[in-house]
Amino acid sequence: MHKSGFVNIIGNPNVGKSTLMNELVGERISIITAKSQTTRHRILGIVSGEDFQIVYSDTPGIIKPNYKLQEKMMEFVGNSFEDADLFLYVTDVIESPDKNQEYIEKLSQVSVPVMCLINKIDLSEQDKIEELQKYWKGKLPKAEIIAISALQKFNVDGLLHRIIDLLPEGPAWYPKEQLTDKTERFIVSEILREKILLNYKKEIPYACEVTIEEFKEETRIIRIKSVINVERQSQKGIIIGHKGSSLKKTASEARIDMEKFFGKKIFLEVFVKVKKDWRNNENNLKDFGYL
Repeated sequence: MHKSGFVNIIGNPNVGKSTLMNELVGERISIITAKSQTTRHRILGIVSGEDFQIVYSDTPGIIKPNYKLQEKMMEFVGNSFEDADLFLYVTDVIESPDKNQEYIEKLSQVSVPVMCLINKIDLSEQDKIEELQKYWKGKLPKAEIIAISALQKFNVDGLLHRIIDLLPEGPAWYPKEQLTDKTERFIVSEILREKILLNYKKEIPYACEVTIEEFKEETRIIRIKSVINVERQSQKGIIIGHKGSSLKKTASEARIDMEKFFGKKIFLEVFVKVKKDWRNNENNLKDFGYL
């Protein structure tokens, strides 16, 4: 008997969805920062065993859209309701549990199993966790409520076994050795975008989109030419920094992570271009893979 299915991970920003998926997959597929809206796309992480295949889907955090890019991000969340065999709804001990009630309502009506995961329990006391377990049992009576810490790997193995139990019988959807549906170019662009999120403040990271113009793999080295697209000339100056110092730091940190991921030397070139108001421009969003 072979089990397989799509396990869709949803929740509000910063509850640890990407950390959880990376832990379940055993590879760093999704980028992680403390900033909301770090995840912009729907990213698959694939875990295969001899008699099972789990296709995890990490989705953007649920927000109220303010521009076209955010509308597309919420479409990725909406689409996750169409193909799930199992939902992992991730909340945590910090967030206000009554956020985005329409999604809780939607989840309470789905016909597939739902697991409500209370994450970051290492940051809380036992009584608070028990209180949250009761709260979520009231909100999602059909769901299994499980307390975890993705960062500290607490209860993650048990969660994996329970996910396999709940999967339907079916064939493998992807080759067993495949880890994600995303290309190497996408992974490279996300690594660079993560460093932008970590190194710049306020609106700057949200106004940036990374594109990869060249990805040439040779025997001992990968040569990459990338572009950081911003919305305004002033943002370009901030990204570059005094005598190029900020851009150099960001590129250097990204290159180190890329070398770890690919196990090869990386030659990385990074340029900065202005694409005016790209977050509201349909053509730009299409070019960047959101449409």
